[in-house]
Amino acid sequence: MTDDPFVTHRRLLFTVAYEVLGSATDAEDVVQETWLRWAALDDEARADVRDPRAYLVRIVTRQALNRLRTLARRREDYVGEWLPEPLLVAGDVADDVALAESVSFAMLTVLETLEPVERAVFVLREVFDTPYDEIAAAVDRSPAAVRQIAHRARSRVAERRPRRSVSRAEQEAVVARFIAAVEGGDIQALLDLLAPDVVVVSDGGGIVSALPRPIRGAGRVAAFLSMLREYTDDFVTVPMRVNGGPAVRVDMAGELNTVMSLVVADGRIGAIYAVRNPHKLARVDQETALSR
Repeated sequence: MTDDPFVTHRRLLFTVAYEVLGSATDAEDVVQETWLRWAALDDEARADVRDPRAYLVRIVTRQALNRLRTLARRREDYVGEWLPEPLLVAGDVADDVALAESVSFAMLTVLETLEPVERAVFVLREVFDTPYDEIAAAVDRSPAAVRQIAHRARSRVAERRPRRSVSRAEQEAVVARFIAAVEGGDIQALLDLLAPDVVVVSDGGGIVSALPRPIRGAGRVAAFLSMLREYTDDFVTVPMRVNGGPAVRVDMAGELNTVMSLVVADGRIGAIYAVRNPHKLARVDQETALSR
């Protein structure tokens, strides 16, 4: 049925799960689990649900929290740095400033610093403007406790929130210069583009080679990037956008090798998140619709 509440709110449910988990694959699993619980309700039970949207958000949040706690234990054994799964999001997300910022790669990496319940509370309150009593029901806390958690999470995010980005046109200009500098191995051009405190974080998941730890500082990052072309003669870089922000796709020997999400502020690149784990690149050619 097209008017089934689950169908109506499916994009919303995926967005909530993805922002809580940082993984589209796990978010899809959580949405499926939510569907199974919704489908298990008989007609009488569904009729008793006064607000299907709130009910479904509560279920997906609980399932996402359960999954996040499990993932937290797995990530302790993850090889190297862990980065979110990049998404090629539908263009209309850019029209919603709050949603676009919340799914940006930079913000998702900040959300990784929060405890599971803090992350869920922050996402529900700051992104989806969910009332405190509904959040309380979703995370099994009192409304008063949720207010305190929200305040603490908001403060922690504010300390790490990335600086305001430049316009899309300026982002694209920086990306074009970045690609030219990387393909040409031009260290000086890279130094002109990189912020002094730039950082590169690479995620290979133990499946493919990646930086064992972040590289910091314009000099070290420029030297590293200038050597990329030496890995293969068949090296192609293409501008793209992931999670609503500027990025570069790197193909080597005709196959997708890396997706680099770039954080651009004040005309310079302040961070590069290089996702190389092939399991996290499976959806990068598939547009994903998000919604609030």
